[in-house]
Amino acid sequence: MMESSPGPARVDALAGIRVVDFTIVMSGPMCTRILADAGADVIKIEPPEGDMVRQRPPFRAGISTYFASMNCGKRSTVLDLHTPAGRQAALELAGQADVVVENFRPGVMKRLGLDYETLARANPRLIYCSISGFGQTGPMSQAPAYAPIIHAASGYEDAFTRYQGEGSQPANNGIFIADVLGAIHAASAIQTALLQRCRTGRGQSIDVSLMDSVLGMLIYELQNAQFPAERQRQVYQPVRASDGWVMVAAITPRNLSALFDAIGFPQGKTDPRFATVAEKEANWHALLRIVEDWTSQRTALECERTLMQAGVPCSRYRTVGEAMSDPQAQHRGSMAAIGTQGEPFEVPNPPYRLSESRTEARNVLPHLGRHTEEVLRTVLGYDDARLAAMRAGGAFGPVAATEPSLDPG
Repeated sequence: MMESSPGPARVDALAGIRVVDFTIVMSGPMCTRILADAGADVIKIEPPEGDMVRQRPPFRAGISTYFASMNCGKRSTVLDLHTPAGRQAALELAGQADVVVENFRPGVMKRLGLDYETLARANPRLIYCSISGFGQTGPMSQAPAYAPIIHAASGYEDAFTRYQGEGSQPANNGIFIADVLGAIHAASAIQTALLQRCRTGRGQSIDVSLMDSVLGMLIYELQNAQFPAERQRQVYQPVRASDGWVMVAAITPRNLSALFDAIGFPQGKTDPRFATVAEKEANWHALLRIVEDWTSQRTALECERTLMQAGVPCSRYRTVGEAMSDPQAQHRGSMAAIGTQGEPFEVPNPPYRLSESRTEARNVLPHLGRHTEEVLRTVLGYDDARLAAMRAGGAFGPVAATEPSLDPG
């Protein structure tokens, strides 16, 4: 577990910041979880059927752990925004919010009367963040886009495929980089806008594009697209061990010299093929063969330990489960155990540590609609009669969908 810092207890950096979260699936929920980890009060507004990710396995304590990993620490409030009472409650919640986040297709929130211009008239301090595939304006703004579409459209998949060698087809896609990048940029923009609000007293709207997020990740590739290199960039690729694969990244001259010593090939330090960066790149495959002649005679773990001890960056290829249980991850507290005592599960903590602030996954499981009445009573002051009228009018959807869970949340 991560060691506790001495001195006074760390405080929540975003304590007192209220976020009304209209997001679904991944990019928006990941953004607002970042804010919840820092102590913001995140009120997740869901339709009666809930965020679709609630149906995705695996399940623990009656909740999808996939969903919970992106939504822990939030308060789930069910409102049917297609009903007048549901929209009115959402409007009032936004009026009490510091931040609103949504990730619907551009125009959806305006049709609901929950767009920035409408909300800012009543709440000029509001910071309103919209996350979409291609941005709020432009010829592609209305195009439907999930992460795999953005990966293909941005050139990321084409660049990745070219690094695999000729004849490769684009890889199957299961890790949604665009969503995670968009979430990180959105959370960063929100906190930037909060800082500016401290100075000006006014909020603003934020337009986050998943497409732009991925384009911004392609540092070298964007430049190479404008000024094509004479030969293909060197690619760090796995070399075979006796029982698997290892990655060796001897980037600097010092790394390379240490590598040659560690693998028993000291003549490599004076070999003209590797004397300069340009020569090393031109003879890259020859260098990989020399390295693999050594690694293939040893286990991946032995390669990793030997080379890392010599100061050469190296890692064996591990599973996600192995990475989660690594002693370094355990020391840093990279994972947090949440859920009920009988059915705990792990989710990642933020990858940063603040010496004076508490930033960590919160053990609050947002069962669907669990906090609806709590939020409407404490934030908006609704009484029993108004809640009963809303329920009768269908603002919460079917009663069964909003029954409070008996599990602690």
